Amino acid sequence: MLDIESRSGKKVFIETYGCQMNLADSELMGGVLAGTGYGSAKTLDEADVILINTCAVRERAEDRIFGRLTDLLRYKNANPDLVLGIAGCMAQHLREKIIDQAPYVDIVVGPDSYRNLPAMIDKATGEAADPVLDLKLDKAEVYEGLTPKRRPGISGWVSVQRGCDKFCTFCIVPFVRGRERGVAPSEVVRQVREMAEQGYKEVTLLGQTVNSYRHQLPGEPETDFADLLSMLVPIDGIERIRFTSPYPTDFTPKLIETIAREDKISKYLHLPAQSGSARMLEMMRRQYTRDEYDKLIDDIRTAIPDIALSTDIMVGSPGETDEDFIQTVELMEKTRFDFAYLFKYSERSNTYAARNMPDDVSEQEKGDRLRHIIELQESISAEVFKQEIGRTRRVLVDGVSRRDENDLAGRSDQFKRTIFPKPADREVKPGDIVDVRITDCTSHTLIGEYVESK
Repeated sequence: MLDIESRSGKKVFIETYGCQMNLADSELMGGVLAGTGYGSAKTLDEADVILINTCAVRERAEDRIFGRLTDLLRYKNANPDLVLGIAGCMAQHLREKIIDQAPYVDIVVGPDSYRNLPAMIDKATGEAADPVLDLKLDKAEVYEGLTPKRRPGISGWVSVQRGCDKFCTFCIVPFVRGRERGVAPSEVVRQVREMAEQGYKEVTLLGQTVNSYRHQLPGEPETDFADLLSMLVPIDGIERIRFTSPYPTDFTPKLIETIAREDKISKYLHLPAQSGSARMLEMMRRQYTRDEYDKLIDDIRTAIPDIALSTDIMVGSPGETDEDFIQTVELMEKTRFDFAYLFKYSERSNTYAARNMPDDVSEQEKGDRLRHIIELQESISAEVFKQEIGRTRRVLVDGVSRRDENDLAGRSDQFKRTIFPKPADREVKPGDIVDVRITDCTSHTLIGEYVESK
């Protein structure tokens, strides 16, 4: 639930599903509404407006949303004046289905139309008999000049890019978020400086293929993603800069050099592979080969020996054979990712794959393959985490451990969750960066002890 400062009688409750981009968009919607007088509803019962920010990447996410809409019908029945809205990727993707299955929804708004939310709510509270829709895709909208309503904390997001131009065969994103466009560097710098003034210590730059970022004004040199990172490093107060998700083809030597050079840039990269099969990568239209991906991993690890890597792997894509799957397993065994986000193919309507590629791998086979790579990655992660024992890591503290109030928790520069006892002779607060010597681990968490910085 997004915490929006109360400024008027009407209150809004924003519920978010999906990726970090959606979380950032919910903060953006909160900023738009707070700027026009809306306050925060702490619970659904006190809300005048309920907005559900949705995900459309996989079918399971959509099923959850329709189930949630059924739950929310009781609030509409209890309060006929309540405005219920669906926002985000699923709104863009399934507008007709939403209206058909949930006719009590008042607003359906796509990712490029959040500036219009106040007017849409006004219209929905009037005499509008039908749902109020705004689903245009805008090639220019990047929400410059708007200030998101961020939760207080030490870590936050800034969207530096919207949309995607890759058009992978399986992916719905270009159809629901439009074409790729970058936020002006000056706007990104403004937002990050503002976050530093508010006490944030870590910023994550967001984009569908964030390292393909480009921005150029007439008569000025082009700013690429490495340039943008270099512009943010000098900002006082920001101690760590992360970004997600990069695209392998757009990972330039200049960007690798920038990450290696700048201590503030996190030594953790999420680098989606999707498959280890060259044939499947071509069928997915991933724009790189298996050999090119392997070389990129080698180049990154040579330049940044301390780097931690994660990836996305999808099994059961149309046409995936046993041999293709074996090559994916071999990629995981060879690369030994620190983490991996693993899932099975889910057909998305309107994509190239849905229109042209039969979903010919059985659900049983998809499930078997997914279970196999989950077990493999659990084993790899456990071994990788054990290698951390004895090392000292810089940890950004984010609070007290949920399991023991005598322990502090945070993330290392390699994005590994780290737990350590509160030091007896020093107060360590959220936002502090401290040295922690790793003494033990699980497959997902490092355990250590505070040590004085040299």
